[in-house]
Amino acid sequence: MKVILLHDVKGLGKEGELVNAKDGYARNFLFPKNLAIEATPGNLKKWEENKKQKAEKKKEELNEALELKAKIEKLSVELKRKAGEGGKLFGSITSKDIADALMAQHKVDIDKRKIELKDNIKTLGTTVVEVKVYTEVTAKLSVNVKEE
Repeated sequence: MKVILLHDVKGLGKEGELVNAKDGYARNFLFPKNLAIEATPGNLKKWEENKKQKAEKKKEELNEALELKAKIEKLSVELKRKAGEGGKLFGSITSKDIADALMAQHKVDIDKRKIELKDNIKTLGTTVVEVKVYTEVTAKLSVNVKEE
């Protein structure tokens, strides 16, 4: 029996997939627990429309992410910190500091968890940091650290 999954089912498939399930399994387990619905012509039509809407929404999100990437790559964030000999900072600059400076200087709101720092910035100078804007879309942001 063909069914449309409403939730992920281990060993059968992921949400939104059209799969073949045994009749007894579908009637006695999937349908009563609202994990799936039968693939009738009406349900298939709704499923196709829903699939198209999700694809359009994903395409819009990707376009917005690409615009944000282009905007971020044009920007440069400047931070001032106290430094000692040899350009070493007292303390370090974290992804939270970069996110706050980006919001304050350019009004771009990026979550600190999306800023990928291998290690905190501990020296003066310019560092290029990757910002994960969307799945498989990363922008490069220039962070310039100057002495106070």
